[in-house]
Amino acid sequence: MSAPSAAETDSQAETVANTSGVTTESLQKTIIEKLEAKHVDIEDMSGGCGQMFQAMIVSPLFEKKNSLARHRLVNSALKTEIAAIHAWTPKCFTPEEWEKKQSQ
Repeated sequence: MSAPSAAETDSQAETVANTSGVTTESLQKTIIEKLEAKHVDIEDMSGGCGQMFQAMIVSPLFEKKNSLARHRLVNSALKTEIAAIHAWTPKCFTPEEWEKKQSQ
């Protein structure tokens, strides 16, 4: 009996090699759950291979936190996902800041 391979076919192997396994949907779900986000917009900047994302995140947990503290909070919540991708750029807003930005 042979050991199972990581990918059974060449196409599966290529898919595994070309993706991080991280998707916009998985990032969005994690952010909403862990950061109580009211709005999340994630864009895959890598052309679909899941290696580079940018995000717009609106959460009340960002209240009274500076930009660095907000990014640390997000990066902590997404530690596993960030380790699997090449680039991650979050833009973090409180609900009040987001409302002001939308009305401009």
